[in-house]
Amino acid sequence: MKQRLRVCVLGSTGSIGANTLDVIARHPERFEAVALTAHSRADELFQQCLRHRPRWACLPDPAAALDLQRRLREAGLSTEVLQGPAALEQLAAHPEVDAVMAAIVGAAGLSPCLAAARAGKRLMLANKEALVVGGAFFMRAVQAGGATLLPVDSEHSAIFQCLPEARARWPEVIDHLVLTASGGPFRQRDPDSLHAVTPDEACAHPNWIMGRKISVDSASMMNKGLELIEARWLFDLPPERLKVLIHPQSIVHSMVVCRDQSVLAQLGTPDMRVPIAYALSFPERIESGAAPLNLLDFAALQFEAPDLRRFPALALAWQALRGPEGSTAVLNAANEVAVASFLAGSLRFTGISELVARCLEQVLPAADEVGSVAGLLELDARTRAKAQELLGKP
Repeated sequence: MKQRLRVCVLGSTGSIGANTLDVIARHPERFEAVALTAHSRADELFQQCLRHRPRWACLPDPAAALDLQRRLREAGLSTEVLQGPAALEQLAAHPEVDAVMAAIVGAAGLSPCLAAARAGKRLMLANKEALVVGGAFFMRAVQAGGATLLPVDSEHSAIFQCLPEARARWPEVIDHLVLTASGGPFRQRDPDSLHAVTPDEACAHPNWIMGRKISVDSASMMNKGLELIEARWLFDLPPERLKVLIHPQSIVHSMVVCRDQSVLAQLGTPDMRVPIAYALSFPERIESGAAPLNLLDFAALQFEAPDLRRFPALALAWQALRGPEGSTAVLNAANEVAVASFLAGSLRFTGISELVARCLEQVLPAADEVGSVAGLLELDARTRAKAQELLGKP
């Protein structure tokens, strides 16, 4: 009997993590959730442990970890609860873990992703920051460790599924890539009115149910900007061969335009379990739980060019890609501070891109910051400090 794939889910209580556990539960003969980690949702992690009975669980807060350990023991589970950032790296690289679902949001996911890459794991990447912050440094770690890097973002998974040739030939086979974007809740809104957007409006995505931070990124299209940066590293293509189209139905998840001008596209219902199931089972395909796509439900599929006046964040992503190495890490850190400030009610929606633009101008990456985890995290911290300063905070 073939051994089950032993999966560590980093960020198991988020939407990607929960969907990963749903797919795993549908195929108990193929997969086993051996490690689950969360940031703060201890009660949800407890319920997941009861349901999936992992060998390890992890929380960053020592008191919360001790309390979770007590509750699990009282429930009769032998799950060992670890604590702290070092434990994330330990689990990601553990010899009894075969695959890692990297679903931690933010720069905090960089170190465990690197640990998994260096340990040669099947790394299912839903954490944008590993590539946005790590860039060339992260890709070198993947290559050196012999890891299998599989994209989980629906757009990058779509491209990966469409690529007709072996990786070594991608740059010569591909003319360009087209990432599709829903346009979010403000696709048709007057750009002059965006200064008045509320957090609840920004989080009301028309097609996807997501966390508040990623929902705001989708509304500003910074999320698509981060995906452009990911695509540059995943598929080894320069910025000028990466394009974006607005596609409000979210049915065509992305496209590969080949040198002969053949256009290959992956279509499906907007359900993250599809790319998750593909990453778990690659190169095979398994049932994901997603509803089937009925093309008769769509009289037409609509595409339009993004308005960079409405979505300046997208232009900032291209600017960062063309800038010095490390510029994309600056973009990401500044955006995280800006979005948090917007959600807290202390920054206008239009102020998000304004703050990011100012940080890109004022924070210049140093050469010694882009060649190590410590350096990248220092650049991240330096950018956050500058962003807070520009916001008028200590």
